[in-house]
Amino acid sequence: MKFIGKAALAALMTTAVTTAAFSQTSDDKLKVGLMFTLSGPAAVLGEHGRDGFQLAVEQLGGKLGGVETEIIVADDEQKPDVAVNKAKELVERDGVDFVVGPIFSNILQAIMKPVTEGGAILISPNAGTSNFAGAECNKNFFVTSYQNDQVHEVLGKYAQDKGYKRMFLMAPNYQAGKDAIAGVKHSFKGEVVNEAYTPLGNMDFSAELAQIAAEQPDAVYAFMPGGMGVNLVKQYRQAGLEGIPFLSAFTVDETTLPAQQDAAVGFFGGANWAPNLDAPGNAEFVKAFEAKTGRVPGTYAAQAYDAAMLIDAVVKKLNGDVSDRDAVIAEMEKADFQSIRGDFSFGPNHYPVQDFYLVQVAKRDDGKYQTEIVEKIFDDYADTYVSECKM
Repeated sequence: MKFIGKAALAALMTTAVTTAAFSQTSDDKLKVGLMFTLSGPAAVLGEHGRDGFQLAVEQLGGKLGGVETEIIVADDEQKPDVAVNKAKELVERDGVDFVVGPIFSNILQAIMKPVTEGGAILISPNAGTSNFAGAECNKNFFVTSYQNDQVHEVLGKYAQDKGYKRMFLMAPNYQAGKDAIAGVKHSFKGEVVNEAYTPLGNMDFSAELAQIAAEQPDAVYAFMPGGMGVNLVKQYRQAGLEGIPFLSAFTVDETTLPAQQDAAVGFFGGANWAPNLDAPGNAEFVKAFEAKTGRVPGTYAAQAYDAAMLIDAVVKKLNGDVSDRDAVIAEMEKADFQSIRGDFSFGPNHYPVQDFYLVQVAKRDDGKYQTEIVEKIFDDYADTYVSECKM
């Protein structure tokens, strides 16, 4: 069931480790490696992704496409060097057919070659950098989330439509942060009064909040996932800045809301999905995820769930035989599965074409917090880099 061809096998035979891994090709199990950040301040993001994928496999009776499936979970620790080593282990030692992950873009950059050149298909249920959507696109790489810029473009367009003239933008200083700021500026044509990049993992935003208070922009846009978002939202309220509209993506979502609680209520975000989205199977997914984990699922969980359903559909269509990588890729490109987002297809760069929404934080009757759809901003939206992809 493995993807390694005869030429690759000859090269791999030079090391005992890879020879041992390839000898597992007679195994009748489908093998999937999950690579998520499962330790440190951002662990909750990876936990949502892992749990969303595993929920799908459990609902399918432990099988994908009718084939008994072994799930091997790896914690990238949000460290590129660790991720590279673990990616090699998944492909060479464990002989996985697919690697699903990661959460962070710097990890995606690190594992792209070890996975796709090592003989597996890489499916990202979150990170979707601009370079891999465009000039560096890869036929062995698929994304079930979005191109990084797109969710941020939602808020840029919303700000533009609202008539805001001056915006303060802030994001962590890494690839996804740069894509976030670029995304806002794709659709917001007003003045950017400040473009603040903070260290990844920064928890103290006093300097940026002082700048916001001094600048008095029409709105603030922030991309601060995980613990960074928790602290920013609380500090924003404490600084008395709630009179300035707070727009964001991955800053107020189901991974941060349990800690932010009332401090986030009413704040806006952008998303390709929300727990209250009216789409086939979505309500059932949300209910099952909450029952399994006690958490309201976020986009990280929904996109990983869809990744599992994509694999299930492909393996089923190929009658369990995934030995021909070109055939697997051809079936994946069709995206012939029921996404819990409703509309879903792949563009020619293997990034999704889908709808995007303005969402707002609300407190549910049961006391839990979730994002809820306010309005659709983009319909069947493809990313802006797809024309640069030549596969």
